[in-house]
Amino acid sequence: MIEHGRVVSIEYTLTLDDGSTADTNVGGEPLFYTQGGGEILEALEAALAGLEVDDEKRVRIPAEQGYGAVDPEAFNQIDLDAIPEEARHVGAMLVAEDPEGNQRPVRVHEVRADGVVLDFNHPLAGQALNFAVRIVAID
Repeated sequence: MIEHGRVVSIEYTLTLDDGSTADTNVGGEPLFYTQGGGEILEALEAALAGLEVDDEKRVRIPAEQGYGAVDPEAFNQIDLDAIPEEARHVGAMLVAEDPEGNQRPVRVHEVRADGVVLDFNHPLAGQALNFAVRIVAID
């Protein structure tokens, strides 16, 4: 049974409310995490507690319990020259690095004549998350 400290292996498909698939590992390597270790979303971890091998569960996580609401303060305009030409279009994904070397995805939100507006929110911020999970193993 899934309980605190156990290493759990899952197969999952993550869909959004529009029906699109945001991520899946079905047919690939399972995801391993330690229950209670903060390695996956807390709300998903709580929903899986008590399940056993081969159990399947659908879990809907509201945006607030997933990657949060879209933060309007997380949009920043930078000079056009700072963006590679091939990424100067809405929706392009880039990787930003902070002074400590930590990397995070950023999305081109808007292209203007005088610069590019980048969205530093998590790509799934503001989205409800719909997980279909199957428990593969529990150690």
